[in-house]
Amino acid sequence: MRPPSLQIESVQDAFGRNSWHCEPVEGKDVLRAVFSGHHTRIELIAQAYTPMNALAVIGEMPLPLDDDHLQAGLELLARANKSLNLGGFEYDIDRERLVFRITNIFEKEKYDPDIVTSMVHCAVAELDRLAPYATTVAGTPADLLHDLDLQLLLMREDLIPPVPGDEDDMP
Repeated sequence: MRPPSLQIESVQDAFGRNSWHCEPVEGKDVLRAVFSGHHTRIELIAQAYTPMNALAVIGEMPLPLDDDHLQAGLELLARANKSLNLGGFEYDIDRERLVFRITNIFEKEKYDPDIVTSMVHCAVAELDRLAPYATTVAGTPADLLHDLDLQLLLMREDLIPPVPGDEDDMP
């Protein structure tokens, strides 16, 4: 078996700097981790693509959508993606998983730990932010889905987790 690449070792070092537990996937340039968000448990994968010096960070959570809810769920993701600058939401139909993926190409084989940390934070935060909206869609009775305004749903701030540090700014 080949040794881990310098790229994935640098990702593992970045996780260690943040005291995040991760498990390497044997024989692959992949790390697995689990994060607890405000709304959901996020399963995270960090995969290094050594030939192009890229890193993909993928966060996932279960989101079963039956045939009645699939269109509304996909529309929700499309609408959420319109406001993103980095990364994007996907839905894995086969595994019934809500996915957030962010990728970066690095200049050096040893990835910048601050960028790796930011990518992980972004994946966890975005998936946790969308989780209550997605579960609202999944939990809406099929006969009421046509009344659900997804654009307005995405504007509901009462469902957004608090930003760390903002509670200290409150008077």
